[in-house]
Amino acid sequence: KPSAELEAMINKSFGSIDEMKSAFEARAAPGALFGSGWVWICVNAAGNELKLVGTPNQDNPLMKGVADEVMFPILGLDVWEHAYYLKYQNRRPEYVSNWWNVVNWDKVSENFAYVVEKKSGVPVRG
Repeated sequence: KPSAELEAMINKSFGSIDEMKSAFEARAAPGALFGSGWVWICVNAAGNELKLVGTPNQDNPLMKGVADEVMFPILGLDVWEHAYYLKYQNRRPEYVSNWWNVVNWDKVSENFAYVVEKKSGVPVRG
């Protein structure tokens, strides 16, 4: 479950967690994001709104020109076929729906808190 702060921002931005999930799944649908790519939950540059962004191929919301503004991802879903084909074949919607069962909301909440405080992307640690 998201932190209280993240849940409040989800409710402000989308109405509810269920509405956010529905909008996210619509973004990840084969007709909405053709072929390979990603769907992201992002914090806007001001740190006061969450937005959903779909990107083709290897693009991401930190790149200028990908979206209306540079945004900071707090959660991303790989919708390239290699991510789901062995288990789900061409059933991407089922993959996306089941993916919610393994989302680490503690980490997403931590990412959200970092982005809101620092107004920058979450560092990647290898």
